[in-house]
Amino acid sequence: MAFDQLLILAAIQGITEFIPVSSSGHLVLAHALSGAEDGETLSRAVLDVALHLGTLLAVMVYFRRDVGELALGALNVLRHKKGPARDAALNMTIATVPVLLAAVVLLSLGLLEALRSPAVVAWASIIFAIPLYLADRYGATDKTAAHMTPRPAVLLGLAQMLALIPGASRAGVTIMAGRALGFSREAAARYSMAMAMPVILAFALFGLGELIAENNMAGLGTALIGAALAALFAFATIDGFLKMTRRLSLLPFVLYRIGLGLAILAII
Repeated sequence: MAFDQLLILAAIQGITEFIPVSSSGHLVLAHALSGAEDGETLSRAVLDVALHLGTLLAVMVYFRRDVGELALGALNVLRHKKGPARDAALNMTIATVPVLLAAVVLLSLGLLEALRSPAVVAWASIIFAIPLYLADRYGATDKTAAHMTPRPAVLLGLAQMLALIPGASRAGVTIMAGRALGFSREAAARYSMAMAMPVILAFALFGLGELIAENNMAGLGTALIGAALAALFAFATIDGFLKMTRRLSLLPFVLYRIGLGLAILAII
């Protein structure tokens, strides 16, 4: 793969993973428009796993204190030791389980690949932009991460299941749910990013397992370069997006999603 193509894919993954525009949807479109041969499919699988690992590295480094707290909380669960760290780890687990179970069901039914089409991306981008706007426009702004309890964690987890639809945006549906539950824009964005860590890790481990089983690690060196580039793009985007949530609404992302969806429909 040429470096310019690698750079574009890394930028798409790194920039769109943590903002409400759907990274998977953009990657589906990028692959559909690249005109690559069918024989490149497996090497693309390697690259997709690597790009997700790159974004995972970025978010873990950026939220390294949160990662440490979650790790301590998980240890406290095993020790039966109560405290804020334990509660945080349990809430994150509650918020993660629904999407993993839904992914297993869809995968077993063969529906995950069936959803990966430009038409699905287009309609999901448009449809899910509307509740995102309404939740951001009319949601309360007083709750912070300190207000996270099992009930909102369950609701956020259920909302995250919608992220399995390419174009819906994992960040979009979780931020939407967070705003609807009364969390501030920044708090909703931060928790959405934290929720991404176990989900991306699960996806990457599953994809890596498939690649190892197929003995397909072609282009691994190139994929690692892509992972590093995606990590740089993701780190910068996380910082920029969180700063943006302190001053601006999510309307620009809503308009972008609607415009993108309409453009895709016009093309196909």
